Amino acid sequence: MNELIENQHFITQSEVNKFLLATLLCGLIGAEREYRSKSAGLKTMMMIGLGSTLFTILSIKIGLSSHDRIASNIVTGIGFLGAGVIFKEENRVKGLTTACIIWIVAAIGMAIGSGFYEQAIGVTGVVLFALIVFPFLEEIGDRRFTKRFYRIVKKQQAYGDFESYEKVFKENKLKPQRGKHQLINNIITGNWTATGTPKNHQKFVEQMLTDKEIIEFDF
Repeated sequence: MNELIENQHFITQSEVNKFLLATLLCGLIGAEREYRSKSAGLKTMMMIGLGSTLFTILSIKIGLSSHDRIASNIVTGIGFLGAGVIFKEENRVKGLTTACIIWIVAAIGMAIGSGFYEQAIGVTGVVLFALIVFPFLEEIGDRRFTKRFYRIVKKQQAYGDFESYEKVFKENKLKPQRGKHQLINNIITGNWTATGTPKNHQKFVEQMLTDKEIIEFDF
């Protein structure tokens, strides 16, 4: 069977192995993305990996004088796919990790297509380790360093009205960072970004909700 395939000059056993390996490695990364319900999941990662592998193989076959003629454009072209999964949600930019993984999956496909199997397997292992382990570390960090945005609106009574609220932040063991403040028609608005544990954020919110001088409170 192998001789028949190779004699037909259609596809070699080596190329079949490359496609199978690309499907496996990129599929493992895609499965992790699928499990976390990301926009680019199993099918997307497999297609990107197979496409990069095929383009690299064709680049070697067609570009006899310049083997990087086609493959070099994968790096540029994959950027359009990555940009499609990045979007802004409220005050956060989401999808950056998925965009980076799309870029890495394309690189893994190129490595396989070029015959650098050890490098492809090694990078896949590092990526899977990072995707599985780092979320737990981030969760531990979020428990201690949760960042939230606060907006307080009240009537102006005296200069430095908001100085007392900054003390309340510190009393609740939160680290405040002062944002934009504005005064319109004797109504003063203050914005802060505070960092601390969720428990301390909750204490601060409960204390603010009992303040009758506050007209609006966003948290």
